[in-house]
Order: sequence, then C-alpha cells, then structure tokens
Amino acid sequence: MITVGQPLPTGEFTFITPDGKQVLDTQALFAGKKVVLFAVPGAFTPTCSNAHLPGYVVLADKFQAKGVDAIYCLSVNDAFVMKAWQAAQNAEAITMLADGDGSWTRALGLAKETGAFGGLRAQRFALIAENGVVQQLFVEAPGKFEVSGAESLLAAL
Repeated sequence: MITVGQPLPTGEFTFITPDGKQVLDTQALFAGKKVVLFAVPGAFTPTCSNAHLPGYVVLADKFQAKGVDAIYCLSVNDAFVMKAWQAAQNAEAITMLADGDGSWTRALGLAKETGAFGGLRAQRFALIAENGVVQQLFVEAPGKFEVSGAESLLAAL
C-alpha cells in the first residue's frame, strides 16, 4: 500500500466532455497542485452517494479556502458512469477519476476484490497530495466510514 512520502503512481484517466473523450495523465492532474483525493467502492452505492461524495460537494469551497487546488473522486467505474454520477450529485466542483480497469487503484495497493458482488473495487480511503506526493493518508477499516469523509480531511489540512 502506498504510504506518506511516496509519489503517486503514474497513470491515465478518461473523462467524458462535450467534445468527446479526453485523457489526462497523473502528471497533468497532480503536478504543482495540492489535491484531496477520496476513493469510493462504487458510484451510485448507498454510503458513497448519501454521505461520502455529498460531504465533499458541500465543503468544496472550504477546501479551496485552505489552499486545495482540486478535489478528486476515484472509483473503479467507467468514465460514463462517473460523469452520470457527478451530474446526479451536482458535483461539478469534484473531478471524477474513472479507473475503469482498476489498474491505478491496484498500483496504489488499495484495491479490494468483492467477488460476484462487484469484482475489483477501491477500498474507501482519502489522501492529501502535494505535487504528486502523498502527505497524509486515511484508509477506512472494512465496512466503515469514519476517517475519509470531507469533514475529517478538512480538519487534517
């Protein structure tokens, strides 16, 4: 598992824009920025939709006031699902990172296998990174939502 002080792994993410698909790499997403990244096991799932993502939506301006350049939500879902979830949650202030095949989540060492329920998913976690290097990391115990929410991350800044 990635640890504090380590650089984030390299990778690419696909975004659906009005102009079609756009691909950005981790250099473009993290270089020279202070970023809060949180990961959810799945878009449109209960805790993710009712608590995790909404907390970041509500507090986005407070993160910006503390010097955060971007808030990223990571999930092992495709870019179309992440775009639809972003729209359904009024989460325009959050950049949705679709890790379609889970390769970036695996490179972080924070993947979990859920079998027939959903296959490979991200563990629920959050981190603060500066210039692509992990400054703080908060990994939830299985089935918990206690340390990776927006309020916790805001307090950690």
